[in-house]
Amino acid sequence: MEKIAILHTNDIHSHFENWPKIKRYLIDEKRKLEEKGYFVLTVDLGDALDRSHPLTEATDGRANIELLNQIGYDAATIGNNEGLTNSHEQLNHLYDDANFDVILANILDAETLQLPSWGKEKKTIKTPQGNIIDIFGLTAPYQSTYKLVGWKPIDDQVKIEELLDKNTNDSVKVLLSHLGVTQDRLIAQKFPQFNVIIGSHTHHLFEHGENDNQSLLAAAGKYGFYVGEILLEVDNNKVLSKSASVVEVASLPELDGDEEFINGLEDKGEKLLSESKVAMIDHDIDNGLRGKPEIVSLFLDAMKKKAHTKASVVNNGLFLSPLKKGVINKNDLHQILPHSMHVTKTSLVGADIWRLVMEMQKNWKFLIQFPQKGMGFRGKFFGQLNYDGIEVDENNNVYFDGELVDFNKTYEIALLDHYIFIPFFPTVAIKGQNNILYDQTLRDLFADYLSDKFPLE
Repeated sequence: MEKIAILHTNDIHSHFENWPKIKRYLIDEKRKLEEKGYFVLTVDLGDALDRSHPLTEATDGRANIELLNQIGYDAATIGNNEGLTNSHEQLNHLYDDANFDVILANILDAETLQLPSWGKEKKTIKTPQGNIIDIFGLTAPYQSTYKLVGWKPIDDQVKIEELLDKNTNDSVKVLLSHLGVTQDRLIAQKFPQFNVIIGSHTHHLFEHGENDNQSLLAAAGKYGFYVGEILLEVDNNKVLSKSASVVEVASLPELDGDEEFINGLEDKGEKLLSESKVAMIDHDIDNGLRGKPEIVSLFLDAMKKKAHTKASVVNNGLFLSPLKKGVINKNDLHQILPHSMHVTKTSLVGADIWRLVMEMQKNWKFLIQFPQKGMGFRGKFFGQLNYDGIEVDENNNVYFDGELVDFNKTYEIALLDHYIFIPFFPTVAIKGQNNILYDQTLRDLFADYLSDKFPLE
């Protein structure tokens, strides 16, 4: 009988404030387990990076890979933040210097229809006692967005059937899943061949694992708040026992130098971004959750210009701080717009434009201080909705570019891709012809707009 341990992290999202403790724990725990006779693997489940951190933004995530390299991971898969907040070229070079294998079976290059050069469909490890461990990796196959950056996602259920048909050998099968807890449970029911499914993406936490059909499900929450540990007893590729646990990173000791290290990463990122000057403004530009501050008016105009539309809508909560008079650089814009979002050019017939505006009129007061989470949003509250090119009178008549909306005419409006995914404006997803302008994040779009409107001297 052989004792095998798997240490795992997931969804760190560039929360470097937890990294010194995580690093020490992973290295020390591996040593302690090996002293107890365990064969130890260390894996990461993706979303290790998040462009809301200035160093991740400044280095396109390569700084995150440098940190992961310090651990000695055996394998990692990617999350949507690696896959969708990087351009095709950036992702193709993200792992150039990685000292671990990236396991990812369900994202292909859209042009070649092959796995990217930096990914492997699976990793097979032979243990000291001759047991075989097959490690597979899958990520959430966002059909509508991966294709915008040159990737072809494959449905995980389809891909799993193919993988298992090709890998019928007797082995311990471990799935690195960035699919979410619902999919993990579905996989456990449909594909009991997986002995262990290590989960992520939905930030769920299984403090003691979850036994589902023949599979052990494990998950360690988000942001590096926890590190997971799986213990197996294996004989001739048969799993005799399995258990999962987590350790809370906050409970681990803090050492001298930790805070300096964490602050140093932040400072380095801000310094790199600050070197890129964008604009010179001659007055303070205000923000706020309510009303229509100047920064919102400017951004609405920027959206219209980007999408070539006569109307736009945006929520005030995007803007986390004002812009101060003087030279504006990319760090300033990253501070106020840390989101992973893009402008969307949406086409709707007039009847659906009216319906969309009514949805917004119904929800706007509730949304002002709604604590919006995820789907690209990196702020605190949604904030007030504001229109440019749209007006509503006391009888709920809607005017587009100064004219009463014709219910049979087609209109084009600039929105955020975020609005497709949140539940408050269903007309966008159900009726809209949505063209996500994926070539620029909101801060890059705003940088171009400000550089034209307030050029550097």
